[in-house]
Amino acid sequence: MVLTILCSLAQFTVSVNYDMKDYLPEDAPSTEAMDVMEQEFDGSVPTNRVMMQDLTLQEALAFKEKLAAINGVSNVTWLDDTIDIKQPLEMADQETVENYYKDGNALFSFSIREGEEVAITDAIYDLIGEDNAMAGESLNTATQQKMAGKESMYAGALLVPIIILILIVSTTSWLEPILFLTAIGVSVLINMGTNIFLGEVSFVTQSVAPILQLAVSLDYAIFLLHSFSDYRKKLADPKEAMQLAMKKSFSAIAASASTTFFGFIALSFMNFEIGSDLGINLVKGILLSFISVMVFLPALTLLFYKWIDKTQHKPLLPSLKNKGSIVVKLRVPSLILVLLLIVPAFLAQSQTSFIYGIGEQPENTRAGSDLATIKEQFGESTPMVLLVPRGDTAKEAELVNDLEDVDHVTSALAYVNTVGSVIPPEYLNEDITDQFYSENYSRIILQTDTKTEGDEAFQLIEQVQETAEKYYEEKVYLVGESVTLYDIKNIVQKDNKLVNTLTIATVALVLFVTFRSISIPVVLLSTIQSAVWLNLSVPYFTDASLVYVGYLLISIIQLAATVDYAILLTDAYKEDRKEMSALEAVKKTLDEKIFAIGISASILSSVGFILWITSSNPVVSSIGLLLGRGALLSFIMVVFLLPAMLVVFDKVIVKTTWKANFYKEK
Repeated sequence: MVLTILCSLAQFTVSVNYDMKDYLPEDAPSTEAMDVMEQEFDGSVPTNRVMMQDLTLQEALAFKEKLAAINGVSNVTWLDDTIDIKQPLEMADQETVENYYKDGNALFSFSIREGEEVAITDAIYDLIGEDNAMAGESLNTATQQKMAGKESMYAGALLVPIIILILIVSTTSWLEPILFLTAIGVSVLINMGTNIFLGEVSFVTQSVAPILQLAVSLDYAIFLLHSFSDYRKKLADPKEAMQLAMKKSFSAIAASASTTFFGFIALSFMNFEIGSDLGINLVKGILLSFISVMVFLPALTLLFYKWIDKTQHKPLLPSLKNKGSIVVKLRVPSLILVLLLIVPAFLAQSQTSFIYGIGEQPENTRAGSDLATIKEQFGESTPMVLLVPRGDTAKEAELVNDLEDVDHVTSALAYVNTVGSVIPPEYLNEDITDQFYSENYSRIILQTDTKTEGDEAFQLIEQVQETAEKYYEEKVYLVGESVTLYDIKNIVQKDNKLVNTLTIATVALVLFVTFRSISIPVVLLSTIQSAVWLNLSVPYFTDASLVYVGYLLISIIQLAATVDYAILLTDAYKEDRKEMSALEAVKKTLDEKIFAIGISASILSSVGFILWITSSNPVVSSIGLLLGRGALLSFIMVVFLLPAMLVVFDKVIVKTTWKANFYKEK
């Protein structure tokens, strides 16, 4: 309890990182480019925009000065940086003018200092008022920071009553659900508090890890207390009953924790470090939950066992007879249906269209409606910064001309086309030259009309890179939100193969050791992996884009977290199979275990759907939806497909399982 109190306080000192680019490896091109730009130049890429309505040119220039005066705002760019606005606008290139000034509306681009997004965007909102609009990467970060705390509280307020209700229905004591939640809740608080040694966690970890740990490890507490309840009926001494319950349930809890533990360890091998951040946190959480259930919960239960006795109630759900017989009768249709669905599902899940960032804010928020307003007036706009070696102004002028001719590049701001290639920088004020030249590099700011990600945006990045490399043998660098997302795409796609292979291999090894069989791990993994493919194929058939980080994480989380259902069913079936035929053993096992598996699946599914409902962060929301749907699909597959496979492959299982000792019919 002392450790819990200390960790409850310590968790408030752990900072949360909302910037996905910080989790790219150090050797990623965009990370290297950002390091070079930070060393050479002040300010970052102007990834934010403000649209002011009904302004004259003079009013727009005055507003630009006010915006630049806000502490933390830099690189404010407007029309006067691209053309001489002292000349009549009709004389200038109209496409360039309309990128910044259209129908009396002025669009400004600017940078915001990292780490202070909330305070700075609030100051900008105060300046622009309700009638004008702001959008951009820093605003998205600020919005997520503001919403995260509220949404976690909202998710918890919804989730805890639902879990308590599920547990009350599944037990025969009003107190037992409180003991379950206390044991796992303590381990969750300790896990969150010990993050102080990591320094910071990602927004995905902060939002997902605590309630995922709760949902996945509640089973351990349920296993132990159900076993304790069984021994209480046979023994008078509660301590002796608890000793035997701990001894009996240890192997089941250890096997359940091991598959989840090793599955989550695979996440820590991701190059994209949001995965390893979440993986380390979940591995730590599973270990703490296991210790809590085997050390803290027995002590807590023995203190309050008299209250458990006093708060007994009758089962609240009616007992359904012959569940196993009904399911067994459907074994052939179940197998045929899965065989028909599995190939299209496998192909579809690999053809889903993906989002690699956090996506756009919903339109019912200020950030979302502002973005829609800006797009309606000025269209898409994604800035990039190109850094090339300084020195040859003639070569730089040629490059800028070529870049302006590239499809989807709407403007290129450089020293050579704003100040002029014939004017030496040494003769000008540093305020003018510093935004374009450092000691070693020349900076070219590109405005494009693509989205921040997608085939069009990624092809443009490759084209800009190739165009610059024609002029320079030395390395050139690209910086920008779309460039970061391009790197994330390339890295997480490689991660997908590695992490999935590791997860399947480690879970297969745990299953092999648990069941001492070659065929049983194959049967169990086939069952859960089929559920994973069906889950991940839904976005393709519904023509919805899927956040790739969510896709990658859920393919591991669903497998690691729901293979426990298959273990529970198969472990009981193996024991029953020693005394009866395969069909009879499957019927008996289903009758006894379907309810326990249903409770576990309903808790995990509730967690997922509540994350989906409460989170405005598209990454967290997509993980929630996939988790909720995945838990239900895994439950269906374990209840219908797994028994069918156990019966169909019974002879193979007998021959490939060490000391199976299965019952042989005379």
